[in-house]
Amino acid sequence: MPVLGTDDQQVGLVDHLDGDAIKLTKNDSGDGQHHWIPLSWVSQIDEHVHIDRSAADAMSGWMDSSPSGN
Repeated sequence: MPVLGTDDQQVGLVDHLDGDAIKLTKNDSGDGQHHWIPLSWVSQIDEHVHIDRSAADAMSGWMDSSPSGN
């Protein structure tokens, strides 16, 4: 499922839920690595996951390792 910023730009694709975060697939990231965003950023879910910030802001603030330590 695509994750979209407030600018309707895609941040990534959901891999799965990891505790209180969404793990994004590594295949669609520019660096080939997994990234995580907090569930608290989610503002709406329909055919996409919408977050409360732009894609650029999300990418500058995402986590590079699992917040749950997995």
